[in-house]
Amino acid sequence: MTQETPEGRAVERLVAGRPTSDGAGVKLTRVLTHDLQHRLDPFLMLDFFGSHEVEDYVGGFPDHPHRGFETITYMLHGRMRHRDSAGHEGLLQDGGVQWMTAGRGVIHSEMPEQSEGLMNGFQLWLNLPAKDKMTTPWYRDMQSAEIPEFVRNDGLKVRVIAGRHESVAALVQREGTEPLYLDIHNPSAQRLTMVQPVPAAHNAFAYVYAGELEVRAQGKTQTVANNRMAIFANQHDHVVLELPPQSRAILVAGKPLGEPIVQYGPFVMNTKDEVMQAVHDYQRGVLA
Repeated sequence: MTQETPEGRAVERLVAGRPTSDGAGVKLTRVLTHDLQHRLDPFLMLDFFGSHEVEDYVGGFPDHPHRGFETITYMLHGRMRHRDSAGHEGLLQDGGVQWMTAGRGVIHSEMPEQSEGLMNGFQLWLNLPAKDKMTTPWYRDMQSAEIPEFVRNDGLKVRVIAGRHESVAALVQREGTEPLYLDIHNPSAQRLTMVQPVPAAHNAFAYVYAGELEVRAQGKTQTVANNRMAIFANQHDHVVLELPPQSRAILVAGKPLGEPIVQYGPFVMNTKDEVMQAVHDYQRGVLA
């Protein structure tokens, strides 16, 4: 590590995702599971879905409710239609992002609009501060061409979904949780190094979805294999990554809320009574 490169955060733990299914039988890998919610506050869940087999995704995610958090869906490949009870509708396509704030409540569906080929991507759940949990639902579709990108002279490409990388800022920012969400590609034939500022108090992780990457810290490197999540220790204020040729990963970080997390399925509130109220509202048809 050269003197010009700041000290990076070390890997605290490597995590292998858990195969599961959701919606109407959609097969996926749950990477950020319930037991990691406090450690990776303000993030509640991360799913990676990907298959060429239509039976793995054709059922989609029929109408279901949410309250108390935000969903960020990043479609790497595929086509999925969103409709919700707030009147929003959009088509999520290759490279696009759907950002939905459930707030006080929304019922939505996410249904495939393809019957063959690859469908893969991520869904990340971002918690809302207690003061914002009952906010008005909000939705934004961002097609691939709209996602801001930073491309270095050596070929490194960083798609900025939330937060900022170098001079490039994302289209969506959040004051309370200050999320950073970067999709990092090394399409070149050489190993490249990337440095990303991340406040030491912010929780951060990376997930590799093609090739591998190496994390540089304390003069050493630790390899993160494909389909593994690295949780970074809360030390120092930079993440330093080495990316071999053709590797791809997401880097996610955020400011912890430090508030109670009470979840019952699609409802995430701060108290048991609030969750019970969400269930009652949904049963009475007044959630959204």
